[in-house]
Amino acid sequence: MLQGVNRKIGLILALLSIGYLYMSYQLPTYPYIPIDADAVPKTLGWVLLVLSIALIFSKDSDSEEQKAKRRIPKTDVKALLGVGALLLIYIILFETLGFIIMTVLFVYFCSWFLGYKNHIVNAIVSIVFPVALYSIFVFMLQIKLPQGILPF
Repeated sequence: MLQGVNRKIGLILALLSIGYLYMSYQLPTYPYIPIDADAVPKTLGWVLLVLSIALIFSKDSDSEEQKAKRRIPKTDVKALLGVGALLLIYIILFETLGFIIMTVLFVYFCSWFLGYKNHIVNAIVSIVFPVALYSIFVFMLQIKLPQGILPF
């Protein structure tokens, strides 16, 4: 039954979507709100489940050309692991240092790590982007983001 890459990946995604759906149905509901906070997670979970079932039943021919496409060069693996490490640091320090500081550092160092050499543009983008997002979320949408050590 589990011959072919599509079926294996489809089964893994189906199991993940079932777990995700289970957790999304545990989210609390709020009265008097037309679209509740659980609407998007539930929709995404069902879409993932349907697509993973479609992937399980899709025809899969595992040719040598497809196997060659799945091989990832070592430089790409190192880049993925590096970005993953930066993301892990971002997640660990997010609450402590806050959204703005951690996002500025993450965007700057991730761009630098991936080879972007124009440090002035990198610094400007890594400062303007998080401040703009923070302003939109906190002041316009009234959604609180971790402020961390900053006083605002």
